[in-house]
Amino acid sequence: MTFTPEMKKNDGSRPTSPPRLRRRWGVVLLVVCLIAIGAYIFFSRGQSRSAKKGLSPVTPMVPVIALEAKKADFNVYISGLGSVTPLNTVTVRTRVDGQLMEVLYREGQIVNSGNLLAKIDPRPFEVQLTQAEGQMARDVAQLKNAQLDLERYRVLWEQDSVSKQQLDTQEALLRQLEGAIKTDQGLIDSAKLNLVYCQITAPVSGRIGLRLVDPGNIVHVSDANGLVVITQLQPITVVFPIPEDNLPLVLARLNTGERLPVEAYDREMRQKLAVGSLLTVDNQIDPATGTVRLKAIFPNEKNELFPNQFVNARLLVEVRRQAIVVPAPAIQRGPQGTFVYVVKADRTATIRPVSVGEIQGGEASIKTGLSTGELVVVDGQDRLREGTRVDLRPQNGGPAQNNSTQQKGY
Repeated sequence: MTFTPEMKKNDGSRPTSPPRLRRRWGVVLLVVCLIAIGAYIFFSRGQSRSAKKGLSPVTPMVPVIALEAKKADFNVYISGLGSVTPLNTVTVRTRVDGQLMEVLYREGQIVNSGNLLAKIDPRPFEVQLTQAEGQMARDVAQLKNAQLDLERYRVLWEQDSVSKQQLDTQEALLRQLEGAIKTDQGLIDSAKLNLVYCQITAPVSGRIGLRLVDPGNIVHVSDANGLVVITQLQPITVVFPIPEDNLPLVLARLNTGERLPVEAYDREMRQKLAVGSLLTVDNQIDPATGTVRLKAIFPNEKNELFPNQFVNARLLVEVRRQAIVVPAPAIQRGPQGTFVYVVKADRTATIRPVSVGEIQGGEASIKTGLSTGELVVVDGQDRLREGTRVDLRPQNGGPAQNNSTQQKGY
């Protein structure tokens, strides 16, 4: 019996055809795709549930320096750039013409009032004194003779031996001689005074400046420069301007008779030079600058201040007792006004609006918005936002502290 290909297809071990094999592979690929889709959906739902439970990625902490707000007495100052002005500056001049014979001072020497400074040649005035005294002696002799003649004329007039005119003429001559004697006395006093002026003395106590005239020169009363300049240094004053808006407060304190302290600092406001008190206020406001000048007096016992020196003067006008004080760098300004960053107990920063009083000496007084003991950020604010987690650092830049409060103090 002969078998044909069609008959082989009908037995129990029929071979697999290529179309059926392709269908099996398609089923496998479909199952793999379904498994991948299911895994993606499963993990996506898991992450969504984790996000809903608050398991978000941890944001980094911002390192900052924070200090506590404290209560302290806050001094309110009014400052101004002033100049040191002596109470007295005297140019010593000669009061007589003559040759400068001797200079008895050293440049830069401290002298007292009445100390001898220089000598003028006295000989011309000694000659004038001698002449005046000689004239005086002659006129005195003539006066005595006229008095004797007058007594004789009176006796003769009583005897009707001379006329009344002769008696009156003799009396007039007597009065003329009395006037001449007074003139002579004036010349004598003038010559003696010129001799005194030949001894040039210090009119005030102070520091001698540089010498303007050397010995041997002829000096005159009309000389413009004088002989030397003396400047009084103790006490000394500082004249400085303040804004006109602050004038009512200063006058109110000054009118009570209270002594208002004034401190003098160098130009950089780093070194305190001297401490004095307010002396007086000028009588008018400068319309060009809107300021009024104040004068303060300083003992200047150690010559801390020098004439015409520029200093920063600070006038203490008020002391605010137990004010809330924070470092000035903590104050921030924005469109809504001034604010600070306050560190809460959970180490997050929050924005706190505050009302600022005065800012002086690196500190700021807070009127409202803060309480004593609250931590305010003084460094690192540029990276902060509302709710930012912070890492508290000490002022010296050391490692972060584990406690929830920083060191106190400024």
